[in-house]
Amino acid sequence: MDAQEQVLKTLSESDKPLKGKEIAEISGIEKKDVDKAIKALVKQEKIYSPKFCFYDVKK
Repeated sequence: MDAQEQVLKTLSESDKPLKGKEIAEISGIEKKDVDKAIKALVKQEKIYSPKFCFYDVKK
């Protein structure tokens, strides 16, 4: 499973928006890889930022 899939899975299993650092801790992926995945997923409009530095899956 690549970093983008892992980030999506982690966010979809969470009941609240998460910060990049929290996603990294839960998924076990390095923070820099999480940041790259978040940037790509936001660009693809699969996730969004409900408030500064927090991310959630678009429903």
